[in-house]
Amino acid sequence: MRPPVLAGIDGSEFAAVAADWAAREAALRGVPLRLLHSSPRLPGPVVPRPALERLHHMGAQLLQRTVADLADRHPDLPVECAQSDEGPAEALLTAARDAGLLVVGTRGTGGFEGLAVGSVALRTAAAAPCPVVLVPHRPGAFVNGAFAAPTTCQVVLGFDAHRPFGAVADFAFSAADARAARLHVVQAWAFPAESVSSRILVVTEEDRATWEDQEVLRLSDALRPWQEKHPRVTVGSDLMLLHPAEALLTASRGADLLVVGRRTAPRAAEGRLGPVTHAVLHHTRCPVAVVPHTE
Repeated sequence: MRPPVLAGIDGSEFAAVAADWAAREAALRGVPLRLLHSSPRLPGPVVPRPALERLHHMGAQLLQRTVADLADRHPDLPVECAQSDEGPAEALLTAARDAGLLVVGTRGTGGFEGLAVGSVALRTAAAAPCPVVLVPHRPGAFVNGAFAAPTTCQVVLGFDAHRPFGAVADFAFSAADARAARLHVVQAWAFPAESVSSRILVVTEEDRATWEDQEVLRLSDALRPWQEKHPRVTVGSDLMLLHPAEALLTASRGADLLVVGRRTAPRAAEGRLGPVTHAVLHHTRCPVAVVPHTE
């Protein structure tokens, strides 16, 4: 049986919209949706049992309301519910061990006005064993409590033909295939280091055209195995002479999903986000999938 899509809820509008996005994704995958609520941590080393019981009761009510709300829009979707006494990040990371995908809002009930990404979202994106989708808050994103999908469906993949990571490309191609969406592959491009002096860029137009042609061919060759595996996916690719984060943010405006990778360190207890992924998460206007991969 294929693993479920997991979504964390905490009563915030951010989490509600993320849960709706997760429900649509679970329906696309043909798998159950699992909702997880973690009771907030209370101060002090010992919490009175009546307080814990009230928190559990409030969490159960929130789960029931969320299930009922999702059933109106996704009546055929199986939905499972779970509660945890662990902190939100710990609970999600534990539950993600048995999930195919974790979906969270970029913020929850904590934080402050203007905060782009909360601590729970950042920690799960950096350490979850499965891919994580962070659903951001943006103007016009909420319609009747649900995530408003773009009218033109497009998946954007951040890719490096010099170091193609299979898990990241597999996720992006599968997401585009499931949505019948166009896949836009973006590679940030830079001149060879030897063409740059300490003070000025010295390069001719002829050299630039030659290097660019070489990169285009390399990118086309690197993508071929996934194009053959997903023949229904229409693929467009771009080389952008920009900082990688700027290239991805520019290309993903109006996209349904942006897919980026996260390198995992086998010997480390938790991974960490690279600077490009970190920048993208703080400035994106579309959902971002962070897919763990090894070298």
